[in-house]
Amino acid sequence: MSTVVILGAGEIGGALARQLAATDLVSRIVLVDELATVAAGKALDVAQSGPVDRYHTAMSGTNDIAAVVGAAIVVVADRAAQPGGEWQDEAGLALLKRVAGLNLAAPLLCSGAAQSGLIERGVNEAGIARARLFGTGAEALRAAVTAITALEANAAAADISLSVLGRPPHQVIVPWDEGAIGGRSIAKVLSAAQLARLDARVARLWPPGPYALASAATRIIRSAITRSPRLHMATVAVTRGEGTPGRSAIMPVTLRPSGIAEVVAPVLSSRDRVRYETSMSG
Repeated sequence: MSTVVILGAGEIGGALARQLAATDLVSRIVLVDELATVAAGKALDVAQSGPVDRYHTAMSGTNDIAAVVGAAIVVVADRAAQPGGEWQDEAGLALLKRVAGLNLAAPLLCSGAAQSGLIERGVNEAGIARARLFGTGAEALRAAVTAITALEANAAAADISLSVLGRPPHQVIVPWDEGAIGGRSIAKVLSAAQLARLDARVARLWPPGPYALASAATRIIRSAITRSPRLHMATVAVTRGEGTPGRSAIMPVTLRPSGIAEVVAPVLSSRDRVRYETSMSG
């Protein structure tokens, strides 16, 4: 069992602490926030719900960034002092540099919806490996697309498999030909008009809300810890062979406890390949 540190006790950080604690996958979760009393209060609230929901994750809250030392995973979330206070820009970059210096091995997961620029700067300016620094919000976007597809198809969301690629909100590609509903290609289950209607709605699904973002981060942490072979959508820094270097985009990945195991090249139709390459070069 291991320790996960969440940087920020805002809406995303608090929701993530509760959801991750309930999985009973880690031994300890530490909420770190400039407002130490808020971090400690939320940690106590989560800990007190443990006996009700029968999980045993130890919880604590602090304002001491040194809590990241020895952590297995560090999540960059949002600050409690301001609504929508995701760590980003210069403050976020300074935080990443400090954390990377204190913990040389743990993956750094950006759980917010506005942190693509932070990922780009962390890799390109701070020199953090892209396998170690990536975003988890793309999983929430995939879940949202799955939900509206289920409604359109009158199907159960659990029976739908699909991917999302590119750069949200306006350069997101859903390769419908590669997706499936109950084992059948989505493009064969839904009409062209239905797919066009879904495509038109995708941009409006971004950004996801704090609970969806917390759920996405929890799912990715679970797969990393358990070494699940499942493909996830993650926001990663792009290499020259994948698109415009220095940018970030949503791509399929597999995970391991140290971060990204592999960035998987998507299998696309000729039409989707053109759309994908256009989005990646923009």
